[in-house]
Amino acid sequence: MRRRLINSTLAVVLVVIAVFGISLVIVETRTIENSAQESVQSEVVRLVSIVDSRLAGHERVESGVLSDQITPDRYARVDIPGRPTIEIGTRPEGGVITATQKGEQGETVRVEESRATVSREIGRTLLVILAVALLAVIAAVFLAVRQANRLTAPLTDLAETAERLGSGDPRPRHRRYGVPELDRVADVLDASAERIARMLTAERRLAADASHQLRTPLTALSMRLEEITLTDDPETVKEEAMIALTQVERLTDVVQRLLTNSRDPQTGSAVTFDLDEVIKQQIEEWRPAARATGRAVVRSGKQGLRAVGTPGAVSQVLATLIENSLMHGDGTVALRTRVTGNQAVVEVSDEGPGVPVDLGSRVFERTVSGRNSTGLGLAVARDLAEADGGRLELLQQQPPVFALFLSREADQAD
Repeated sequence: MRRRLINSTLAVVLVVIAVFGISLVIVETRTIENSAQESVQSEVVRLVSIVDSRLAGHERVESGVLSDQITPDRYARVDIPGRPTIEIGTRPEGGVITATQKGEQGETVRVEESRATVSREIGRTLLVILAVALLAVIAAVFLAVRQANRLTAPLTDLAETAERLGSGDPRPRHRRYGVPELDRVADVLDASAERIARMLTAERRLAADASHQLRTPLTALSMRLEEITLTDDPETVKEEAMIALTQVERLTDVVQRLLTNSRDPQTGSAVTFDLDEVIKQQIEEWRPAARATGRAVVRSGKQGLRAVGTPGAVSQVLATLIENSLMHGDGTVALRTRVTGNQAVVEVSDEGPGVPVDLGSRVFERTVSGRNSTGLGLAVARDLAEADGGRLELLQQQPPVFALFLSREADQAD
């Protein structure tokens, strides 16, 4: 493209120079020739005037007197009736420019100039025109190269930006080039880069959330399957299988919930549900894991509460809090329910060292963890709670007390 821009610019300049140069040469040639003809004619008139005045005064007309009145390199001839012909200068050979004038005394004066003189003048003029044309071509080459670089460099840069986007590097470059059309393309590429970056971030976040959030239900499910393999009692197998199926359903709900939140975090499917049933389910699921470490999961507080939210999401939030207590805490894991205003509150606490002081205000941020974990659990749990119109807070750092606030059913009595 750069070569085509330079060639096209030079072609236009050369056409302009050719058109105007030829016209200028023709005009200048004619001007020089006309000027030479007028100069010779003017000299003839002057010589005729001198010869007339001398003949009228009966003075001698000689070549010595007239030679000072004629331009060098010109030839003059004076024919006076009854007198010898007077010649001044050397008669030119070849083409000449001539002018003849008859005087009042009957004399005839003829002046000739060689066309070689006029040709030299035309040649000098042509050299000047060619020099100017050459300078114009050089200037055109310089400007064409500069303009081509100004246009092709941004295009190359934009192509590199597009290639970077295609290779998975969505960082916008925010470069502008002072050319409205190219700047418009740069705006579109930067906007596309930002959209791709948001999409990649959302997908990475979904993958991280899914891997983390699926781990808890899968762990609980594997424990149930282990219980089934360790017993021969059909009733126990049946009971454990039913619990496992319930956990599979919750696992499916978690996946659907994560996909829904990845598309629109504000999209919820909140319903009125029995909060006691969800808490009971979680205690049953996590009791084997607590028993294996010599700990217990207990429940206290107000019962018979009905909250507004998504049961699967609430279960996942409570599962995350219980799992954190079992993994990072110590002693009994306690779930306590209470009412504050028009909200139902579920508090999860343990007897461990709690949350470090320096992490208290950042415990719900992604990648923030004090125990070499991923730091995603509490962040995802908070997102799930907020998607249902609730909230998850750290009420106390040592010993740790996390609280899940959910809206209550409008007509529920205290």
